[in-house]
Amino acid sequence: MREECFVTEETAGDRIDKFLAEQYEDLSRSFLQKLLKSGEVMVNGRPVKASYKAAEGDTISFEVPEREIVTLIGANGAGKSTTLRAIAGLVKPASGRIHLQAEDITGLSPDRIVSKGITLVPEGRHVFPDLTVLENLKIGAYLRTDNLEDDIKWVYDLFPRLKERSWQAAGTLSGGEQQMLAVGRALMSRPKIMMMDEPSLGLAPLVVKGIFEIIKEINRQGVTILLIEQNANMALHIADTAYVLETGRLTMRGTGKELLNNEAVKKAYLG
Repeated sequence: MREECFVTEETAGDRIDKFLAEQYEDLSRSFLQKLLKSGEVMVNGRPVKASYKAAEGDTISFEVPEREIVTLIGANGAGKSTTLRAIAGLVKPASGRIHLQAEDITGLSPDRIVSKGITLVPEGRHVFPDLTVLENLKIGAYLRTDNLEDDIKWVYDLFPRLKERSWQAAGTLSGGEQQMLAVGRALMSRPKIMMMDEPSLGLAPLVVKGIFEIIKEINRQGVTILLIEQNANMALHIADTAYVLETGRLTMRGTGKELLNNEAVKKAYLG
């Protein structure tokens, strides 16, 4: 039988620990921390440079400038998600290097990547369904030891719906609300760079529009965005810089507007 939903500040951490122990008793605490924070990190500004070998003969090389929205578009199986997972430390590149400013972060474990300031909002949201909205947000700050009050208020200001449902179990939220929660959870790590994998997947068009408005607002507040999105039209409309990824190769680069007006891109991805 599920515990009472009401949680005090003093007991939230205990409930999270208990949930983890019950649901993932076969996993070590260190691995759980990596799982929960899979790629949630902070940086100090300058471009993130990624250059790695995705497959035999294929090398991907690109930059993510500070305070920009950068998007990767391409067909399913092109290597977009793998690119984010490599940056987050979830997969190791076959060759090449990944740099955060001047620091080589290639091969670092996900928890080390977290401590550097890069956060990943994974495809499919992956909220913890039996924990409340507030508890899910606190999991996003699992490695922090400082006060979370200001950051929780920031997330609630961005997503008023989450504040209304703060004591509701995450599994009972709508798909759009769960996506808001996944983004809010990532923000709780105080990221400077946030990577987002298919944030509009499975959502109604009106909800998608709202999610993209929030992405722009988060960027306006100083967070750099690296975005993978099936809705190439919307992604290119908000992107400062855009790349086309085809079967492990970058074939085109430009501003979002330039790629929106490119005939080859229109034919292949904008329908």
